[in-house]
Amino acid sequence: MRFDEIDMRILALLQENGRMTNVELAERVGLTAPPCLRRVRALEQEGVIRGYHATLESEALGYGLTVFAMVSLRSQAESDLRAFEQLVADIPEVRECHMLNGEIDFILKIVASDLQSFQRILTTRLTTAPNVESVKTSLTIRTSKEIPGVPVNAP
Repeated sequence: MRFDEIDMRILALLQENGRMTNVELAERVGLTAPPCLRRVRALEQEGVIRGYHATLESEALGYGLTVFAMVSLRSQAESDLRAFEQLVADIPEVRECHMLNGEIDFILKIVASDLQSFQRILTTRLTTAPNVESVKTSLTIRTSKEIPGVPVNAP
């Protein structure tokens, strides 16, 4: 799909504030409401806009610990990779799962209320999982940048 200048402005504005009304969005990109809504719907149907989310404060909800886990598997056969991905999909505390190339097969972003609850996830769900060879973890000390989405070069 090709994007013109208006599409890019729509994407940038919605990524910044997904609660913006269509009327406000239309005004900001220089359209009337009906064609603006048609463009947004087309971007949604094409899968460019995948959803709208609220960004929650993890500590306020009791998740004071964020851990990155680097997982190596014994086998990288496609069926084994998919089985591991399904395993972590079923662990709500695993917020992100990325397959990597190199020595580490996956990196996971995991949230937990405290060290004991993280250890429970680690020892009962990850290290004991079939095909998991090793799990190396790093606890975050602080987060200085956390921007969801991707850079949108809108004029």
